[in-house]
Amino acid sequence: MPSKKQIRRQQKLKRHEYEEVYVDEEGRELDPGEAEELLGAARPAKASKAKARPAARRGRTVEPPSWRRTGRRGLLFFPLMLIVIFLISPELSTATKLVNTFVLMAFFLPFSYFMDSMMWRSFQKRLAQTDDPIER
Repeated sequence: MPSKKQIRRQQKLKRHEYEEVYVDEEGRELDPGEAEELLGAARPAKASKAKARPAARRGRTVEPPSWRRTGRRGLLFFPLMLIVIFLISPELSTATKLVNTFVLMAFFLPFSYFMDSMMWRSFQKRLAQTDDPIER
């Protein structure tokens, strides 16, 4: 049986605090004072009760997939794969090690392009969801 202190802590964890968020046409969050200044005493058009979301995406931007970028990535990983093959299998000849590295690159490059396209599609879906909020 939980004590009164434990019950209060559990109830505190279950509470949610929501705040009113004002967003302008460009998607930037505004303070309530700024929103009233811009629109007079009327409520902003895009006001909603929700948790505050960051207006801009943090981190790296996702670019559309390109074979040029995939090729540059391949030029970066080719020597690394070659070094790993040299370290893992010293009994093979140099020509065999090069062939193994080219075979690995033949799998790596299309897979890398595929992953870029998957990231681009998921980024576009997330962007479409944030651009079209559900109006209630």
